[in-house]
Amino acid sequence: MKVVSACLAGCKCRYDHRAATRQDIEAWVQSGDAIPVCPEQMGGLPTPRNPAEIVGGDGFDVLDGRAKVMDSQGNDVTDEFIRGAREALRIAQMVQAKEAVLKAKSPSCGSTRIYDGSFSGKTKDGVGVTAALFIRNGISVSQEEE
Repeated sequence: MKVVSACLAGCKCRYDHRAATRQDIEAWVQSGDAIPVCPEQMGGLPTPRNPAEIVGGDGFDVLDGRAKVMDSQGNDVTDEFIRGAREALRIAQMVQAKEAVLKAKSPSCGSTRIYDGSFSGKTKDGVGVTAALFIRNGISVSQEEE
């Protein structure tokens, strides 16, 4: 069983109320081979919502209290991102998922690169909050191909 970013399965749950549908991932969900999650919604954030980026590190740093997740209006949404990551992990563990395929560059789901915290469109090496929590709990994380 896999866990996938819900936006990749066609759910309009991204910050801009859009999906990033990948037909292969949508097919996994339809066949019962994957469970969709949206950590940001599960953490209590609305859709649509202000875009957010990790400031001062990556998802591991957020989990360790060394970085924050801020939205484009200067609101600290760190607690919501951590809460959503924990809920996504709970679901992944419930279905005994060993793998997650997550949305690239997301402050929750990015698995190799994330936005750099400047809201300029630039990226840096790093992982999102949910990806970091999954990795720490033995779930293999990869991202969708862009």
